[in-house]
Amino acid sequence: MAESRKDVISSLDRVIGLIKTDTRDIPAAEKKRMVRETLDQFQNYVSPGWLKYRKSVSSDSAEGAVLEWQDGGAYCYGLEGEKFIDCLGGFGVFTFGHRNSEILDVVKAQLDHQALHSQELLDPLRGYLAKAMAAITPGDLQYCFFTNGGAEAVEMALKLSRIATGGRWFISAVGGFHGKSMGAVSVCGKSTYRTPYGPMVQQVQHVRYGVADDIRQAIKNLQEVGEKVAAVILEPIQGEAGVIVPPEGYLKAVREICDETGVALIFDEIQTGMGRTGTVWRCEHEGVTPDIMTYGKAFGGGIMPITGIICRPKMWTQQLIDNPWLLGSPTFGGNPLCCAAAIAAIRYMLANDIPAVCARKGKLLKDGLESLAKKYPDVIAEVRGVGLMLAVEFRTQELGYETAKGLFARRVMTAGTLVNAKTIRFEPTAEISEEDISEVISRLDEALADTRRRCARDMRKSGAAPRTLKDVSRKNVPGVSAFIKMQQSVQDRGLSRKQ
Repeated sequence: MAESRKDVISSLDRVIGLIKTDTRDIPAAEKKRMVRETLDQFQNYVSPGWLKYRKSVSSDSAEGAVLEWQDGGAYCYGLEGEKFIDCLGGFGVFTFGHRNSEILDVVKAQLDHQALHSQELLDPLRGYLAKAMAAITPGDLQYCFFTNGGAEAVEMALKLSRIATGGRWFISAVGGFHGKSMGAVSVCGKSTYRTPYGPMVQQVQHVRYGVADDIRQAIKNLQEVGEKVAAVILEPIQGEAGVIVPPEGYLKAVREICDETGVALIFDEIQTGMGRTGTVWRCEHEGVTPDIMTYGKAFGGGIMPITGIICRPKMWTQQLIDNPWLLGSPTFGGNPLCCAAAIAAIRYMLANDIPAVCARKGKLLKDGLESLAKKYPDVIAEVRGVGLMLAVEFRTQELGYETAKGLFARRVMTAGTLVNAKTIRFEPTAEISEEDISEVISRLDEALADTRRRCARDMRKSGAAPRTLKDVSRKNVPGVSAFIKMQQSVQDRGLSRKQ
């Protein structure tokens, strides 16, 4: 399969030329060629699974696939100009919008004088960012360590808890998700990601999420037989599991248990943090400070990939002071370009009160989703979540995927693949306008109606559907109509505004 050096250079010159060309100036024939080549290259050089399971491949575009090539604000654009309202949000990455101009300007300015660090001289942006993190995180969280991806941040948190406490066991929750590197996947609570790689990192005990007494009992059992527990690791809201919000007081109870038993508490705020759930960090909702906190996704402002951990002073032991590279030494972790993006993201979040924006727009979106749940009880089982971290759970996997495809056809981007669509997350950007929220509800209404029609026979066989669909017609469920009419009234009065 090897090609000559000349052929490779020629091929890459063409690709670089495309990168430098405005989308509108790429000829139609060239765009068609790009689609054909992308399908072939994913099949032969990336993974055929991407083509099998993604909605963007089995689409109504001319070539049967949508290539992403441009984005901005609350939207993603396909190569052929397809405009999607983004309700996927990169699973939390794009809280501040796509290519946020304020953040992008800072990154470009940094790139003009330095991109990566020397690995020897002191890089000042790392220090400025760490100080800012200490200022915006709860309690006495102070020392930062920057990484590149979420799983890597979790690995650092697990290692730090063992160094600081001398313990070896971890307590995590069923349904939890913390990444797919070996340590991170070991504390995950989903067999799908664990089974192929067993045996996992040993000394991990899983308990039910949302039940604090289970954590207490697990720690007690281990300590009674002479084992030492390093940490409890939890998501303040489980994301991958389907936006599972624990009972009020759960985080506070776990904090008390950890204090009583001498166990470190790790909160994985990678998806919940940076304002998405209505507070800067979800743990602030209960006034709880963990011993270690991970962060990421929106932390890079939707521009650059940067994650990390922050910990309380007691966790940063003398071992780590004596050997600063003991915890880890990621080559690109905390590089100047990524730090510049994170600094700009924090400034934008605070200056524009993004947590309040997420709370307000999230309530509006959730109200609309709940009105549809009342109209389509045979299709939708539950709506849950807080802020702009929401989820719709469907009666079956098939109903979810059909609805997700229907939304995609109507240019609303959500989660939901062929093998993972029973619960679909809605995580739009904080830039989404109230007009677009209303539009999303309207398009979802249409998609749900189509799903009901296409799947009615299977729904009746499974017992999910009523004997007649008249019982759940629009006239009997005024929520959707009232929601859309209310939004139109607001717009007509000129009160609706985009943040």
